[in-house]
Amino acid sequence: MKLTTILWSLLVMTSLLISACYYDVEEELYPSGTCDTANMSFSQDVMPIFNQNCNICHSASAAQGNVILDTYDAVLPYVNNGKLLGSIRHQGGFSAMPQGQPQLSTCTIDKIAAWITDGAMNN
Repeated sequence: MKLTTILWSLLVMTSLLISACYYDVEEELYPSGTCDTANMSFSQDVMPIFNQNCNICHSASAAQGNVILDTYDAVLPYVNNGKLLGSIRHQGGFSAMPQGQPQLSTCTIDKIAAWITDGAMNN
């Protein structure tokens, strides 16, 4: 095999490796174009988000920062005082959550916001 052919193959493979992207956010990897925020339910939509993203630090057993988000009654005060949305939206004056991690996806935040806008029902 010629040296130029080998070099050309190496160049192509290297450029493919360098240009490869890594995605760990499902919405970026498989964009659907829409985010369904209709009829958000605390038990079916919001609580699973908290369990996946928040409750490792903010459950009754961990309670970091004295914040607990593992039941409806525990979440409601943070909804009512605006701290929940302020924190997950990384707004000024609030502790950005999840702490030391990237902001939750826009769709995830929109689901929580829609649930709040619809009355933050215990459903």
